[in-house]
Amino acid sequence: MAAQQPEDIELERVYSTERPPRAALLGQPNTGKTTLFNRLCGSRARTANIPGTTVESRVGVANATHGSLEIMDLPGIYGLSLEVPESKLCRDCLDGRIGDVAPDVAVIIADATNFSRSLRFASHALRRKMPCVIAVTLSDDARRKGFSVNAAALSECLGCAVVITSGRTGEGVSELADAVLRAALHGISLEAFEERLHHLPASTASESDLAKWANDVLAEVASGRMSANSRVSERVDRALTHPVAGLAAFILVMSLLFASIFWLAQFPMNALDFIFGTAGDWVRGTFPEGPLRDLCVDGIIGGIAGTVVFLPQICLLFFLLSLLEDSGYLARAAFAADKFMRRFGLPGQAFVPLLSSHACALPGIMSTRLIPDVKDRLATILVAPFMSCTARLPVYVLLISLLFAGRPWLAGLAFVGCYATGAIAGLLSAFLVRRTLLKGPARPMLLEMPPYRKPSIKIALWVMYDRGVLFIKNAGTMILAICVVMWWLSAYPKVAPSVEVLKMRAETSVVARQANVNPEVVKSLENQANLQEARDQQLGSMAGKIGVIAEPLFRPLGFDHQLTVAVLTSFLAREVFVSTLMIISSTDSNDESSLLEKLSQNRRADGTLLFTIPTAASLLVFFTLAMQCLPTLALVRRETQSWKWPLLQFVWMSGLAWGMAWIVREILLTGGL
Repeated sequence: MAAQQPEDIELERVYSTERPPRAALLGQPNTGKTTLFNRLCGSRARTANIPGTTVESRVGVANATHGSLEIMDLPGIYGLSLEVPESKLCRDCLDGRIGDVAPDVAVIIADATNFSRSLRFASHALRRKMPCVIAVTLSDDARRKGFSVNAAALSECLGCAVVITSGRTGEGVSELADAVLRAALHGISLEAFEERLHHLPASTASESDLAKWANDVLAEVASGRMSANSRVSERVDRALTHPVAGLAAFILVMSLLFASIFWLAQFPMNALDFIFGTAGDWVRGTFPEGPLRDLCVDGIIGGIAGTVVFLPQICLLFFLLSLLEDSGYLARAAFAADKFMRRFGLPGQAFVPLLSSHACALPGIMSTRLIPDVKDRLATILVAPFMSCTARLPVYVLLISLLFAGRPWLAGLAFVGCYATGAIAGLLSAFLVRRTLLKGPARPMLLEMPPYRKPSIKIALWVMYDRGVLFIKNAGTMILAICVVMWWLSAYPKVAPSVEVLKMRAETSVVARQANVNPEVVKSLENQANLQEARDQQLGSMAGKIGVIAEPLFRPLGFDHQLTVAVLTSFLAREVFVSTLMIISSTDSNDESSLLEKLSQNRRADGTLLFTIPTAASLLVFFTLAMQCLPTLALVRRETQSWKWPLLQFVWMSGLAWGMAWIVREILLTGGL
């Protein structure tokens, strides 16, 4: 066995401390910083709102040769000295004024496709005299355009380690992790660090001096020249960023995306449906009849199945959105939407928080802290929950599948319509609030267009995996708990069989004793008696009584007591609507039909179908617009330091949802549907 080198012993000594070294990724927007972070950390990344910070940050763990290190992905900034919230956050983080500990190393991201500007940015960070490592990103793109960087020569010029990397391909990622560990180990004294940086201009150097210095370094360490953008790319940019053509292209792209989701996801959905059905049959055949079996089959398996069966749509959505973002398209869509949004009183900086709210309103609202104007920020907070988040997806999929069964293209357009309805309601609400409670103009957005790139399938798979795991964790904790509570409320108190049920069972017994009777006829009569008994049980249970009491409020929308209970439960968490409906619905537990088939055949107490076209459409509109997330209301209270705004938000969104749902139902009923 080879003897350990002194440096190996020193590196192992680092890991005898209580925490691994921490590195902060510092770079400009669209330089491949987050892609590199995802490559370093993979599924080990987590989202964390670090105490004292002004935005949500990503923190992950990366493996190196001698152990692991923490990686913090800071917001992209154009300069450390700028007086904007993002730059202040990065300065405070590097100085140790926020979080539990200051980073040990700053990993400065240098974009190889725009290297002169990256060098100017790096000079500001290097003069902070903390251990640094330069990660030259997008190197594969630069080489394809005829440009390359000599890492050794650049390291000699800057006085710190330089690693050529590519987050997309994985080039240099392990070398970067090792370089960060070495930088953390060899803390540099002030004198030694200044000596290493003797090529840099003095701290009082102007931007023109820095530009000259960057060009001198560039001439020394780089070879080749970046090829100019093609005319084709420029023409595509003009089309995708046009206020009209760009928005039309965005609608078309999203329509194709959602249509493909409905078409592709049906296969894994059917597989999950079969798995949960088989599990329920096994428990039903293994456990003795009683409350425990009912809890496992109807409460746990049935409730979780009602949510998890929609996991394929959620995973596919984030996979495809990640590909669009990685390709550079979403930045063009943001630019096209900027001027349009400002007409409604929303600032250009609101696009990113609103886009983030399509995943979840919580990080979207937290990211509004980067909007400098108080009124702009408050307006964005108030309308962010209108954006359709992933918690609404199971409800969208269920109702759209019922409305457009077997028609994926129409289902895809309806899906886009749900997202568009929420966005339009948010814009109109912003227009109203900016001309009444929060008067004032909105600020334009500064946005740099990233180059077009071939999207990374691996990165998209990581994003899909992270979102899928998060969804399953919710299903395994909060949703499971609510499902168990709802099963108990719908199962108790037990209701004795009614006279009608006893009469139906007596008729079934008489028919069964007849000669040459068709077994299917007997089974049909038994099913009718079981369904009637289930309806009686639901009406007499605690959940049924709650639904009956609250039903008058939702009856104009076409909701019966079952839908009323499911809607009320969804104010705790939107995801549990389908699970609650599966638990409390009057369906035969021995029915082997799929989830959608069971719910499509579900009936009211009077025997009529529950999901008629007007009712399903009304419910879809209600869920698109209603405020049904208590954690979001709590966060708005914390962000605004007042109950005034979350209460206004709840009343306005819920009232608007009820009114629009009623209008849609009345229009469809008038049309004879």
